[in-house]
Amino acid sequence: MSVNTSGRVFRFTTWGESHGPALGAVVDGCPPGLAISEAAIQPFLDARRPGQSRFTTQRQEPDAVRILSGVFGGRTTGTPISLMIENVDQRSKDYSEVALAYRPGHADYAYDAKYGFRDYRGGGRSSARETAARVAAGGVARLVIPEVAIQAYLVELGGDVIDRANFDASEVANNPFFCPDPAAAVRWEALVDGARKAGSSLGAVVECVATGVPAGWGAPLYGKLDADLAAAMMSINAVKGVEIGDGFAAARLTGEQNADRMRPGNGGGPRFLDNHAGGIAGGIATGQPVVVRVAFKPTSSILTPVETVTREGEASEIFTKGRHDPCVGIRGAPVVEAMMALTLADHKLLHRGQCGV
Repeated sequence: MSVNTSGRVFRFTTWGESHGPALGAVVDGCPPGLAISEAAIQPFLDARRPGQSRFTTQRQEPDAVRILSGVFGGRTTGTPISLMIENVDQRSKDYSEVALAYRPGHADYAYDAKYGFRDYRGGGRSSARETAARVAAGGVARLVIPEVAIQAYLVELGGDVIDRANFDASEVANNPFFCPDPAAAVRWEALVDGARKAGSSLGAVVECVATGVPAGWGAPLYGKLDADLAAAMMSINAVKGVEIGDGFAAARLTGEQNADRMRPGNGGGPRFLDNHAGGIAGGIATGQPVVVRVAFKPTSSILTPVETVTREGEASEIFTKGRHDPCVGIRGAPVVEAMMALTLADHKLLHRGQCGV
């Protein structure tokens, strides 16, 4: 069984391959009557679009989204919303060597082991190209949660971490790295340039914060908001780790250090003095900012030769031609935002279904 759908009430299915004629998403369960347009979704795709700087793949895709169904008179109808993005700049010939041997670190062998054959043109469904469909679906999800603001940014690239003392959210849109620390962004230019010239790649850590999430979204035990967020983030291509709040750092704290202290509020719940839990306790939102960090591995398609085997099991070496991100985590920030929006939209509707608000 192949699983290409996520969500319970607000559901989305992605379809298409990296080098197919198009890719897209079908969003189902969206409430009717919401104002929607292609122009409302396009800015999120523009943020993720390739070829915008020398630090990303030079594949030139406009990523122009088309709404094919589920909308009438500029509003959602409550029926499935189909979104399509055409692929216009594929170069399948660049993957002739990949057809013969597996790329270590990529999903080539795993897909072949499961299905008995694979789409070697850019990796097919395992390509990060698939995430464009998620970002389009995330644009619809944001319409369901207008009370929530979401921002993702890089806090680490190639092992170089930002200085939190220099954090400036307004800087995220001012550099090609979605970096809130202007000094770190300058350092990262040299890091990524060096990796690209060496025929290698780098990993990155993306942090995402959602503010305005009301207390109460989520559910205990098997419907936890943090569990669903972790699953959503882990489903992104190239993601190998997820933290909620302090994450692994919480294991190094004492009980009193890790406690999110509370004082009386001015109505509408307590005032929190800390947010080690990342805005979620017992799987339910506390009303504090929801904080998630996502670790992206280095891009597996690199020009440096790496030991591998052919499909027949013979020893070989491979390097991958073509146009690839020297750090896939850079363009991961808009994708992380989309998965945050999609998960929160689903939990808002789940909460409404049980509690009526």
